[in-house]
Amino acid sequence: MLDPNALVSVVIPNYNYEAFVGAAIDSALALDWPRVQVVVVDDGSTDGSREVIARYGDRVEAVLQPNAGQLAACNAGFERARGEVVFLLDSDDVLSPGIVRALAPLWRPGVSKVQFQMRSVDAQGRPLGGVFPQYPAATPTPEEITRWSLTTSAYPTPPGSGNAYAHAFLAKIFPQDDSNGKIADSGPLAAAPFLGDVLTIPEPLVSYRVHGKNDGAMSEVDGPKFAREVSRTQARFAYAQRVARGAGLEMKDSALNRSLSYLPYRLASLRLAPALHPIARDAGWKVLADVVRGAMSPQGVSGKGRLTLVVWSTLVALLPTRAARTLILWRFAPGARPKALRTALVRLRVIR
Repeated sequence: MLDPNALVSVVIPNYNYEAFVGAAIDSALALDWPRVQVVVVDDGSTDGSREVIARYGDRVEAVLQPNAGQLAACNAGFERARGEVVFLLDSDDVLSPGIVRALAPLWRPGVSKVQFQMRSVDAQGRPLGGVFPQYPAATPTPEEITRWSLTTSAYPTPPGSGNAYAHAFLAKIFPQDDSNGKIADSGPLAAAPFLGDVLTIPEPLVSYRVHGKNDGAMSEVDGPKFAREVSRTQARFAYAQRVARGAGLEMKDSALNRSLSYLPYRLASLRLAPALHPIARDAGWKVLADVVRGAMSPQGVSGKGRLTLVVWSTLVALLPTRAARTLILWRFAPGARPKALRTALVRLRVIR
């Protein structure tokens, strides 16, 4: 159990999110916990972000640095974080007031992180109806998450804002370098199952703002972006292998091509940007074979979700490019989906 007097740190890296950073800070200051440290790192914003941050005075610890990227901003923030529990909160996301109270009864030595669900909201903070990730009916155990990660390189996890990390865990991997890519949450999410226990609370206690400028947002089908995501995932996988090896665990090279979260990106990259696709001599039939193998490999995806993903992948691989593009858009660009189809896919856990 988390000591009632324990300090909780919220690190908020920010770059040009003047419209949202105030709401993120407000949510950190409103946490229902007696001791909260809020560190805001502005990474060389050129909008009015610094004026917004300045309004909070000494209620936050502000770090103003030249633009160096999200990874450097998180490194600078963690360097100042003193809490036993650390949130790395994106400046366009929002924490629920009761999130620390929810994790406190579960907290114990050896935990690397506690993960939650996130609710999708629009730019104005209005709910969009989506909640992700969709965890299995039985909340996954730490042992299952470690096993799934080793065999498929995947486990159901929210992005960075949806996690409460143990300072002791983050201290093992910070400061991060860019060998794992430039996205700050990649390292903690990849390393957590191998350097401690991952605990899950299947409640939407963080709001994920969808506003079209998110790093992972796709308002249209962009082949090069899928190719970049494949390369990013390969870098994260290599990092995860190194961490697992350092912990005395074996993660085979084949694990990446069992990941049902990675394979749709690989297939989309192959179909939409074959000239940029980063995997030499890849082919649709190879991806489909891997999807089938992945569907038979436990990784926290429901049976209906696995079946639907096999069908989706088959259609994307075999249909003409125009039809495949439409199916890819439905999966990756929420705003472009008919509402009824989007609802059905969410319920089947094919999308989030």
